[in-house]
Amino acid sequence: MKSKNQHVVPAKNGWAVKGEGNKRNTRITRTKNEAIEIARKFAMKRKSELVIHNKDGKISDNDSFGNDPFPRRDMKH
Repeated sequence: MKSKNQHVVPAKNGWAVKGEGNKRNTRITRTKNEAIEIARKFAMKRKSELVIHNKDGKISDNDSFGNDPFPRRDMKH
């Protein structure tokens, strides 16, 4: 079974970490950076993708922690 990708998305009172396909948020934080750190840990543990969204919901960045045959060269996250 494939691990769920972890998304950082805007929430009502801050930012949320949400597993892909989940209806409910896993965690809610006050800042985007806090949500990214939490989602990164989840993605690394589950060997999945970290997908970061902007306030408008569009994807701004992503990072792979799985068995990616074409790993990214930059390591900004």
